[in-house]
Amino acid sequence: MLDFLAERFPGQGRAEWARRLGAGKVLDASGQAVNARSAYPGQGRLYYYRDCAAEMIPALDAPVLFRNDHLLVVDKPHRMPVVPSGRYLQQSLLVRLKRELGIDTVTPIHRIDRDTAGLVMFSLQPHTRDAYHALFRQRQVHKTYEAVAPWHAELALPLTRHSRIGPGTHFLQQCEHAGEPNAHTRIVLVRTLGALALYRLYPVTGRRHQLRVHMAALGLSIVGDGIYPTLLPEHGSDPDPPLQLLARSIAFTDPLDGSARQFTSRRTLALAEPAGDIASD
Repeated sequence: MLDFLAERFPGQGRAEWARRLGAGKVLDASGQAVNARSAYPGQGRLYYYRDCAAEMIPALDAPVLFRNDHLLVVDKPHRMPVVPSGRYLQQSLLVRLKRELGIDTVTPIHRIDRDTAGLVMFSLQPHTRDAYHALFRQRQVHKTYEAVAPWHAELALPLTRHSRIGPGTHFLQQCEHAGEPNAHTRIVLVRTLGALALYRLYPVTGRRHQLRVHMAALGLSIVGDGIYPTLLPEHGSDPDPPLQLLARSIAFTDPLDGSARQFTSRRTLALAEPAGDIASD
């Protein structure tokens, strides 16, 4: 087994694979740990737990706002990924919830960016998970976000941005393309904050980075955005304040019992203190 892993994945190095095998971090298809001298089963399936040596630990907690037998709603802080990705593993929200709740079947029903704070819904039961996924597929979930971005008095608001969003020039970025719109966002001015403003965003669709792309396309790049309009170095420090984007509220009819569900984040954006005129929706 050690010979196979060292040859198949040389980037990790033989010593690193020996360490992982010795720590029981490589499992076979039945979930049993294999060791360095185990015979490699041709065409078999292996699982391993990777390490993130430089993994950063977010300072804020992610409080649970709601939990029943099927659904979990969590108020995520900025800079915490929902699922393991990049240099984050143990400190991703999903892994933390599995560890803290002791429930292996916890699965996100939807996701928000690592840089975005606010509400995330999780399924607790595999047999009812698709009923909640269907709400998003059928656009029956009403989501409200808040963002702090530049204020341009000449821009007539409220407005709805319709455009086609697809891959950008860098794999981390999305951008607007010509063609049939596949992304729709209603943008409302809440109040001015000097040269900045607080906006309320209502996404109708759920394209990757949709809100960030639409705001940047209007010349309203969200404060603290390290991806739009300019991609900052991957290993640069996180901006302070963090991305001023918050998943403020979510509302839907529960597909299991017909209850009206509405949840609101307890978090606030650092730059969203009133300092100007109020505009209505």
